[in-house]
Amino acid sequence: MTARDRQDAILRHLRRSGSATVAALAGEVGASRRTVLRDIGALREQGFLIRSDCGRGGGVHLDPSSLQRTARLTVTEVFALLISVAAMRAAGSLPFAGLADAGLAKIERSLRPDAVRDLRRLLDCLHVGRLSPLQDLSTMGAMDDALLPAFEAAFLGQRHLRFAYRDAKGAETRREVEPQALLILPPLWYLVAWDPARGDFRRFRMDRISAPELVEARPFRRRHVPFDQDVCPYRALGRSPA
Repeated sequence: MTARDRQDAILRHLRRSGSATVAALAGEVGASRRTVLRDIGALREQGFLIRSDCGRGGGVHLDPSSLQRTARLTVTEVFALLISVAAMRAAGSLPFAGLADAGLAKIERSLRPDAVRDLRRLLDCLHVGRLSPLQDLSTMGAMDDALLPAFEAAFLGQRHLRFAYRDAKGAETRREVEPQALLILPPLWYLVAWDPARGDFRRFRMDRISAPELVEARPFRRRHVPFDQDVCPYRALGRSPA
């Protein structure tokens, strides 16, 4: 269980029961008393009002009206918000764009410095363009929720990615590639990757990708992707992370 998962579990327990001993919380999350005390300290720093009672039998209590002051979003969650806004803007369907950008900027400022660095590295991989009006969308499906976390790990760690891919004729193959960029041509999203087996770049529609997994191999090198002239990097849309 990660620190964030433990802290979420502690909050759920305290909201449900009102109070609990540190020992009970440690048993709930499967961690030591010291770890739980650190998690409680971290929750207080985030703005939750948690009171401790001293002495034998004492416990911790969560003020039911307390709210966190800082965003607890992961890099993947912020990236998902940013690319969703980028897709809507590229499609010409982003009302209140100024408010959306202001809100996202506040979220970015709440991230830790290392998370901001990771977010900027991910955004460097993001490109946006417009889809041809002749594109057939009749077979478009839903995207696997596991894709974005897998892509984050692959891009940041320069790790090979293996996945099942279903082509336009419905034939399914297993592919292993070097992820280089994400391309949004609303409403279609693509993974742009170097395919070592073919010695060339390939675009994979993300609604046709499933069961992604990272591959233990030597990190690959970033390559310059030859995009079409009407495709621009995310930073060229007139906005970049603060």
